[in-house]
Amino acid sequence: MPRNGQEQALLSIRHVRKEYRPGEPVLKDITLDIDAHGVTAIIGPSGTGKSTLIRCINRLVNPTAGEIWFGGQDLARLEGHALRMARRRIGMVFQEYNLVERLSVIENVLSGRLGYLPVWRALLRQFSETDIARAFELIEAVGLSADFATRRADQLSGGQRQRIGIARAIMQDPALILADEPTSSLDPKTSVEIMELLTGIAADRGIPVVINIHNVELAKRYAGRIIGMTGGQVVYDGAPDGLTDHHLKTIYGGEMWL
Repeated sequence: MPRNGQEQALLSIRHVRKEYRPGEPVLKDITLDIDAHGVTAIIGPSGTGKSTLIRCINRLVNPTAGEIWFGGQDLARLEGHALRMARRRIGMVFQEYNLVERLSVIENVLSGRLGYLPVWRALLRQFSETDIARAFELIEAVGLSADFATRRADQLSGGQRQRIGIARAIMQDPALILADEPTSSLDPKTSVEIMELLTGIAADRGIPVVINIHNVELAKRYAGRIIGMTGGQVVYDGAPDGLTDHHLKTIYGGEMWL
C-alpha cells in the first residue's frame, strides 16, 4: 500500500483494532507504516497492546478489524496456504525463545526452513546440504561456536537460546523480523548483546526489525524510530532524541519522568 502517494512501506497497518472481549478493545485504531530498513522499537506499559500488535502482524492473533499490508497482500484477510506463504517471510523472535527443547541447536535453526519444504520433507525433517551448511554459518554468525550445533536446546543459557531463536528467524530469509520482548528474560549484559545482534542484522543483512521492548534506554540506544503506546493507542512516533520526559509521562503515567 503506498504511503503519501509515493513511497512504498514494507508494512502498512491500517485502522487495526483487536478485541478479546466484545466492546473491550486492546488495540484501538492503530495506523502505522514500517519502512524496509532499520530498527523500530515499540515501548509502553504492560497490558497496553504491544505484544498483541506484534502478534496481529504475523497472525498469531487475528485482528478484529483493519488491514495489515505486507508484500502486496492484506495479512488480515489471508487464510490457509496463502497465510503460510506470507508468514514464512516474517521472522519471529520470542520472549521465551520458543525452541523445541529436546531437539539440537542445529535442528532448531533448520526449523526456520520448514515453511519452504514440501510437506513430506517437512514431516521427515529432510533438509538440503545447502540449508544445513547455512544453519552452521548462522550459529556462528549469532556468536556461538559450531560446537553448539549438536547440543540440546535445553542445555543452553537464556542468552544462548535467544541467539538460536534469532538464527532460526534469519534462516527463514525473512523480509521482516518481529521481536516480542527479546531481552525481558535476560540479564543487562546479555540484553545489550542481543540488541546489538538485532541491530547488526538490520544494518548488515538489510532486514528491518520491529522490537517490542520494556527497556526505554535500550530502545533509545539502538532503535532509529520509537513508537510509544498506551491504552491500546499510539501516542508517540518519532526519533529517539525526540522522546521527552513529557512523552514518557504520557506513555507510562506517574511523576517519575518529570
